[in-house]
Amino acid sequence: MFIVNIVGGLGNQMFQYAVGRVLSEKHGVDLYLDTRAFNKSNIHNGFELMRIFNISALVASDTDIMNMIGWRATKIGQRLIRKKKLNSLDGDCYFREREISFNKDIFSISSNCYISGYWQSELYFNRYEKLIRNDFKFSLSLTDENDELSRKITSCNAISLHIRRGDYVSNKHTSSVHGICSPSYYKKAVAYINEKLDDSVYFIFSDDVEWVKDNFSINNECHFVENNDGKDSYVDMHLMSLCSHHIIANSSFSWWGAWLNPSKTKIVIAPNIWFANGSNSNDHVPKSWVRL
Repeated sequence: MFIVNIVGGLGNQMFQYAVGRVLSEKHGVDLYLDTRAFNKSNIHNGFELMRIFNISALVASDTDIMNMIGWRATKIGQRLIRKKKLNSLDGDCYFREREISFNKDIFSISSNCYISGYWQSELYFNRYEKLIRNDFKFSLSLTDENDELSRKITSCNAISLHIRRGDYVSNKHTSSVHGICSPSYYKKAVAYINEKLDDSVYFIFSDDVEWVKDNFSINNECHFVENNDGKDSYVDMHLMSLCSHHIIANSSFSWWGAWLNPSKTKIVIAPNIWFANGSNSNDHVPKSWVRL
């Protein structure tokens, strides 16, 4: 079996699940998810995958994890494992992401392994696209205001535009790693879309809609999506996926909102600078997307 460590918000959880799902399918073994990171913390709404999607996985028990990686499952073991100079401690049963670039070596590991990392690249699952899309079908129907929004979106040339703020602004460490997309990025992205398409209608998504209303404007018809928060935040991703084209932030949340749109003719615009700290993001964005 494979056990995949699940951490972070919904977008991160989806990348982690996707790489585990591909490995379990490739080797014909069960996939288990290590959700211990959410036992004492519900940051980013906690573990959401099984509530939102009909996914094929089991939750690993402490015994499952200990049987597979032994001392590496302890708090002290985890601290040691994270040290780059101690790579030799990983062993054959523990495979971790050492660099953020795509690592094809993951497809050569044995079928009894613990997987730890973020794996934020389509290259890990593009050969299993149909499988991943099927797993990431939203299991809950849209209701009330969201149902009405979905009808608006599917009746026009809808462009999803995502402005991520939240901890990208409020958390010093997160801000230093990610930063936020500049106003010039969104201005260029809107201009690009308007040059390519007629009658574009923008649906603006953000975790800080009031700030966006006060600081952002475009000449096109636009609708602010502001009725989903807390446990319903994932609905924004669902609505994004229904749009025809996308302007995403440097965020795994809107990355998935765009990727889940199955259209082969969609335009997806992503920021050229994904990380404020200068980390290489060449493998983060599919080659068919436009980077500005």
